[in-house]
Amino acid sequence: MHKIHIFEVSPRIPERLQKLIPLAYNIHWSWEPQCIDLFRRLDSDLWEEVDHNPVKLLRCVSQERYLEVQDDDGFIDHMERAMLNLEVYLMERSWFQREHPDRISTTIAYFSAEFGLHECMAFYSGGLGVLSGDHMKSASDLGIPLVGVGLLYQKGYFQQYLNADGWQQETYRIYNFTELPLQLLRDEDGKPFKVSVKLPEREVVVQCWKADIGRVPLYLLDTNIPENRLLDQNITDELYGGDLEKRIQQEIVLGIGGYRMLRKLGINPTVFHMNEGHSAFLALEHIRYLMQEHELTFEQAKNAAAVSNIFTTHTPVPAGNDVFSVELVEKYFCEYHQSLGMGHEDFINLGKIIKRNPREGFCMTCLAIHLSGKINAVSKLHNKVSRKIWKDIWTGLPENEIPIVSITNGVHPSTWVSQEMSNLLTRYLGPQWKENPSDPSVWERIERISDEELWRTHERGRERLVTFARNRLKQQLINRGASTLEIRDAEDALNPEILTIGFARRFATYKRGTLILRNEERLQKILTNRNHPVQFIFAGKAHPKDEPGKEFIREIIHTIRKLDLRHRIVFLENYDVNIARNLVQGVDVWLNTPRRGLEASGTSGMKAAFNGGLNMSVLDGWWEEGYQPHAGWAIGRGEEYDDFELQDEVESNAIYDLLEQEVIPAFYERTSNNIPRRWIRYIKNSMKVHCCEFSTNRMIFDYVNKFYIPAEKAWEKLSDNNFSLIKEISEWKSRIRENWHQVRIIDVLEDTIDSHNVNDRYNVTIKVHLGNLKPDDISTEIYFGRINEHREIDAGEAIPLEFISMDGDSAASFKGSIPLQSSGRFGFSARVVPNKEKLLAGIETEYMRWE
Repeated sequence: MHKIHIFEVSPRIPERLQKLIPLAYNIHWSWEPQCIDLFRRLDSDLWEEVDHNPVKLLRCVSQERYLEVQDDDGFIDHMERAMLNLEVYLMERSWFQREHPDRISTTIAYFSAEFGLHECMAFYSGGLGVLSGDHMKSASDLGIPLVGVGLLYQKGYFQQYLNADGWQQETYRIYNFTELPLQLLRDEDGKPFKVSVKLPEREVVVQCWKADIGRVPLYLLDTNIPENRLLDQNITDELYGGDLEKRIQQEIVLGIGGYRMLRKLGINPTVFHMNEGHSAFLALEHIRYLMQEHELTFEQAKNAAAVSNIFTTHTPVPAGNDVFSVELVEKYFCEYHQSLGMGHEDFINLGKIIKRNPREGFCMTCLAIHLSGKINAVSKLHNKVSRKIWKDIWTGLPENEIPIVSITNGVHPSTWVSQEMSNLLTRYLGPQWKENPSDPSVWERIERISDEELWRTHERGRERLVTFARNRLKQQLINRGASTLEIRDAEDALNPEILTIGFARRFATYKRGTLILRNEERLQKILTNRNHPVQFIFAGKAHPKDEPGKEFIREIIHTIRKLDLRHRIVFLENYDVNIARNLVQGVDVWLNTPRRGLEASGTSGMKAAFNGGLNMSVLDGWWEEGYQPHAGWAIGRGEEYDDFELQDEVESNAIYDLLEQEVIPAFYERTSNNIPRRWIRYIKNSMKVHCCEFSTNRMIFDYVNKFYIPAEKAWEKLSDNNFSLIKEISEWKSRIRENWHQVRIIDVLEDTIDSHNVNDRYNVTIKVHLGNLKPDDISTEIYFGRINEHREIDAGEAIPLEFISMDGDSAASFKGSIPLQSSGRFGFSARVVPNKEKLLAGIETEYMRWE
């Protein structure tokens, strides 16, 4: 084929309109209505065609339109105000600067395999990516010194459409990165910044694109460059595509390539936050860097790196935790682990729950846990589930002491709240609902809003949703080649005045998207009730390899046709941020039906709450802690079942009962002026309770105060004076390892008093044989708590004892007391561990001695 020289021609933006360019390239516009209105004003039809992407809009607007707009003083004034708003936002003193003025050198690197920032960039598959995007936006709002690192996928995540039988089909769009709000990073010579990562028998070159998200940058890595062979160019072609070999290649590029890229850009993070296990290889590269730059041993570097590593686990579902075969890991890391001074088995053990277990593969979640000083789950219930799943990493440690804590997810309010609701909240609550949404006193002001005004605002959201859904449904039918009659019939689908329930999420089977269809006769009666009708809007994608999930979608489509419910149930194809935004802004009820314990957190229901939508959900994820009577509805009481068939039967009936007996009556119970007072009471209660607790501002406050600042302080302490403290601690740990076999509890002397009352203290003395160790080498504790029906300590706590004396050269006595704060049956166990203050990160249970 003859050679073709390709180049692009863009319209010439007049000098007077040049400020449109920086506005388009800072993704702050995605949560700034004034800016969105500006771009829509430029060409409203084109704005829809380009997926609300201002960079592509500026490339596609006609030269004639630019010449017309440059003389429009109203447009120029609008642009100037939008630009001033952005400049003020970028320059104003932030929350972090006010609260932590001594932390100006802080840099937090936030790694994630997906980022859901906006519908024009489908580099996300679901909740994990959308959470990452909201995390970045709130970090910007609060001025957190954070940088994001991810992968730039040429095809993004798949585009979904349904065939005539309702079966999910997948296609992929090919992104032109120059049409996105991204900029290729170049050095002083104008050449792209590049790093390389080692794969078997070759080096893969990686370049970097930058997205500005308000105040914070996001760096996205790309292997689709000519230096790489075709197979390696495709490493970053699609999200969650391909086999396990491609997955490990992507995760090497993300973790190792991302770490190297930051260093090359002159960015030296003091804290590394791994959002899920996909980026866990960065922890290894961090260790390797410390070994080379500071002449540390592997153990020294591992201990130093761990204090600055933070790991967030998101899923209790096995498919969500990447596990590679030992052979595959050896293929890709045989040289790498040698550079760490590690043997094959020791390296593989980093990715195992139980060391040297031949039945285990190499798990990225385990790797992240082993190499992180702080670990969190994303809701309180998920914390309990995570401790159960990973408890064997800390063999012998009581479950409640496993060092996984909970930081419940949240949402970025400005991204998800409708313009009508935003204006209403600002009018009555002031700007604080955006600037400080985690302040409960702000949301108490919701009572100032009249029922009538709140209801009319919410109704406008439902009306827009119905219009949006009709338009999407018509386009789906046109794309499918439906008849003119079917397409025209779509104009009457749904009703803007009736109770609207939304169900939209990934169609994984545990989310039970078809639970509401279980009793078709009862469902049909509910939907078609002449006086009190109900309608459902479904949306969601199944993973391309998830055949059962696809079957769920097909079942919904077939049920709609079989029961002739096309006017009461619609399924919107190709679920994305745009569909999600319209749904959460317009539904009356957000339905969520996971099997309890399998929804880590969930955030879509939080978004609905900010818009006056009410939640009806199984008590799982965030709803376990968010549910309150008269602020939403709980499906069941938190029961857990071994028989899934029975569970589905019980909980589907619970949904029908709630709808028939509580939800529908509350919605349609109206005053003389058609206002549902009881329903609005629920809305106000929900907004007061949920909006302050479940924003990403509150979530990031938790990360800053519990993780980021403590991690940086620990890092500063350890890295001072060329890591002299870590070397000292490493020598101490070597001494512990050599002598720990001598440590044992000789005797436990209990309180001799026969009876005890509340507010007494129970005295305990423990004698420990130390061998060659010293009293300050160990922590001696009593593990105390209430005795349950199995004669076990239930949810105990560790109480440290004080050293009181030596008994000869190798035995020591420690003494303490237990505060008896309530009545009942209690017990304790005695134990010895290495000095906790010197362990730095976590508890090493292999060096724990119980009585």
